[in-house]
Amino acid sequence: MSPPDPAVDRAETRALERGADRALVAAARHSGGRTAAVLGCTVAAAAAALAEPAVLGHTLDLLLRGDPSGPAWTLLCAVVIAAEVALDAVAARLTGEVDGRTTARLRRLGLARLLRTAPHHAARHASGETAARLTAHATEAGRVPAAAAHAVSALLPPIGAVAALFLIDLWTALAFLAGVPLLVLLLRAFARDTLTSVGRYQQVQLATAGRLQEALAGARTIAAAGSADRERARILARLPELGAEGRRMWQVYGGTTARSAALMPMLLYVVLAVGGVRLSAGAIGVGELLAAVRYAGLAAGVGAVTGGLAAVVRGRAAARRTAALLALPVLGHGGRELPEGGPGTLELRGVRVVRGGSTVLRDISLVIPGGSTVAVVGRSGAGKTLFAAVAGRLTDPDAGQVLLDGVPLAEVTAEALRREVGYAFDRPVLLGDTVGDAIAFGAGGHPGPGAVRAAARAAGADLFVRRLPHGYGTRVADAPMSGGEVQRLGLARAFCHAGRLLVLDDATSSLDTVTARQVERALAHEIRPGTRIVVAHRLSSAVRADLVVWLEDGRVRAAGTHGELWGQDPAYRAVFAAGENADARGGTAREAAPEAGTEAAR
Repeated sequence: MSPPDPAVDRAETRALERGADRALVAAARHSGGRTAAVLGCTVAAAAAALAEPAVLGHTLDLLLRGDPSGPAWTLLCAVVIAAEVALDAVAARLTGEVDGRTTARLRRLGLARLLRTAPHHAARHASGETAARLTAHATEAGRVPAAAAHAVSALLPPIGAVAALFLIDLWTALAFLAGVPLLVLLLRAFARDTLTSVGRYQQVQLATAGRLQEALAGARTIAAAGSADRERARILARLPELGAEGRRMWQVYGGTTARSAALMPMLLYVVLAVGGVRLSAGAIGVGELLAAVRYAGLAAGVGAVTGGLAAVVRGRAAARRTAALLALPVLGHGGRELPEGGPGTLELRGVRVVRGGSTVLRDISLVIPGGSTVAVVGRSGAGKTLFAAVAGRLTDPDAGQVLLDGVPLAEVTAEALRREVGYAFDRPVLLGDTVGDAIAFGAGGHPGPGAVRAAARAAGADLFVRRLPHGYGTRVADAPMSGGEVQRLGLARAFCHAGRLLVLDDATSSLDTVTARQVERALAHEIRPGTRIVVAHRLSSAVRADLVVWLEDGRVRAAGTHGELWGQDPAYRAVFAAGENADARGGTAREAAPEAGTEAAR
């Protein structure tokens, strides 16, 4: 395998950075009014902070001279201080709202893109990593707009204070400016080192979250294998690295804060010394010296920008993690409807699918007549599941077209596609609060209780559902079910929403032979007529199908009835005789063989 191209990696990184910044801008616009209010309040508070030294200094001079306007200026001092405190409080309240709304917006954008992409694209990121991107990292990124507003306003007091120092006394201002380059260098080094450290920390955090999710999903396997200690060690293997990165991140922050804390008093002492000399020379008054020292403190407070800058840097780094979800390609839809009353004729024209640089499906051209039942068979890795995904447009082919009743699936509306094309999987996920809700879950209108029970009966699920504590009203989380029972509920959901095309991707693998045959009979007689594509491992499924599509190495090796293929090609019989499924051996094979004819049984 060739090594990765650094230029390509840099280009992808830059694209991800741009995408993260665009996502932050879009999220900030969602709370634009509140963000503007935060900026307005913080700027106004900064203006009050700038006015305070001048007002205090002037008031002190008036009081020392016994000027009658002194009390009025004292009142003005109180107003300025109260305004600063009140504005800071309002800004803090609005900051919380902006952070929450922006975080929620980023999460909605990421989740929407995750649900609109093809499943294989969504699977690029481990579920634990995806959860971390949508939770912790989205929260960190959501703080950026308000943090940026605070950082901008935090720059105003230092800049304004330097200008005020020049207005008070040139030499005092020049004394302060002598130390400014050190502050600038300090902040620049802080921003650079923090970005690097935060990026590494978040990357290790994602990897650890992914391993934890894997262990949670495989908890029974781990317990059965007695490998809990080994798994714990695997999950925590990068914990020292995480701790090191966390310490390095805080060392950068603490080192910058410590250097700022050492530099600021030095600047203040220099300003105070120069100001004292100027006071003794009569160039400035006592009030002006007080104002100069206060302004020097504000100007040296450029180090306070460090906190806001750190929040922005951390947030942008986290936004890149969340933006990885926003970069997933969307499985778009067209605006066409399927012809009314179509039989469900499916056509694949030159379909080719590539995964990981390898061609998995190769130039498949096939017409499946409407209303027929098609069994897709082949050895493991032949491309059966991917064929099923392409047939119902869970993914698009990299080349070629898939048409349903003459309409390319890519041009069909999302509503029509999911209303007319249904799926049942080998490991269904039950969505909904109750068992009844899980069966009714799907596109289109909500089916009534009668339709839900009829679908459950067709899938062989009604009997065990009625035995649950509250029947169809039993909460899914409280329903003790085996793998086969969960699979039957998945079939019931598919039957409840059956359209003109129904794809069963190994959806009966956990069922016993009797139940599997019951499901096959229901498909033939009780479910809405239409085309059925069955990814089959059972010999009985191939026997009962109108057409068998035999895949090998991503190609259609042959297509025909089971009897034809069984009698003509020993390699076809080997697909079932190789032990890929227990039902393909022994009793099931002997039971099914007569139905394929005497020649097929030999």
